[in-house]
Amino acid sequence: MRPAFSVLLLTTLIGAGQGLFLALFAVELHALAGLLPQDDHRAFYAAGSAIALALLAAGLLASFFHLGRPERAWRSAAQWRTSWLSREVIALPAFMGMVALYGLVHALGWAPQVTRAPGGAALGASVVVGVAGTVLAFALFVCTAMIYASLRFLAEWHTPLTLVNYILLGAASGFTLAAALAGWMEPRLVAFLSVWALILTALGAVGRVASLVRNARLKPKSTLQTAIGIKHPRILQTAKGFMGGSFNTREFFHGAAAGRLRLVKHAFLWLAFVVPSALLLAGRDAAPGLWLPAAFLTQYVGLLAERWFFFAQANHPQNLYYQAVS
Repeated sequence: MRPAFSVLLLTTLIGAGQGLFLALFAVELHALAGLLPQDDHRAFYAAGSAIALALLAAGLLASFFHLGRPERAWRSAAQWRTSWLSREVIALPAFMGMVALYGLVHALGWAPQVTRAPGGAALGASVVVGVAGTVLAFALFVCTAMIYASLRFLAEWHTPLTLVNYILLGAASGFTLAAALAGWMEPRLVAFLSVWALILTALGAVGRVASLVRNARLKPKSTLQTAIGIKHPRILQTAKGFMGGSFNTREFFHGAAAGRLRLVKHAFLWLAFVVPSALLLAGRDAAPGLWLPAAFLTQYVGLLAERWFFFAQANHPQNLYYQAVS
């Protein structure tokens, strides 16, 4: 498939925004449980929510460049009963609303008791909003990943690993960004966030390598023989079927050489996993500096390369006709 840069930005930006929100709420829950310093972290939550909202808005804006008729974008939500894309279109603004509300609650210091936990502990408005936001964050992860994992004819995507990797990679980048933010605003939270960023990055590496190994062993179900219903053992394709370019030749194939694919694969493995892990280790106990911001920026560039490879590796069955020429 041809990687569209707007989709690369959409999926990586909203993934980082989702992960950042989950990191913020994880800090709040641990602080409430007495597992982290119970200082006033409201400024950290508010600033983090603003950054998460900016990432989500940037991803949403990028998606408009992938639309042929942006003025009809509102119609994309109409098929929510059957379309994962429509569900994503609904889940993203809903999640953005919860992120904005979560940041606003902390910025205004609005903390009325809303309900009580089963153990009797009082739960404020921020916790209730945080729980709702967490549910919507995971719902958005599922919707985004299932757009691709639900396509049976693209074997490289049709696997539970697609969903696992979208969640882990988005969470890893978000926690890394949260650690970088904490380095400047809440140094006492850096160790907690860095450790979780390292764990999620390691899990993301395991999941992504597992998908690479799986996809390398895939055998195409379709051949020229099965495609045209002729069982002759030797069939030669002598033309693509078009005198010039077409939608089929542009949209369903990346056009890159095999060497470029290998280069991008090795690049994202280093940039998304190895280098950020080293930078997180270096910045975990250091004074606020450039280690943690560099970890996030490096990881984000690596995730852009990873997402490019994710799309490019998917081999559409129609390429039997339009890309292979004898």
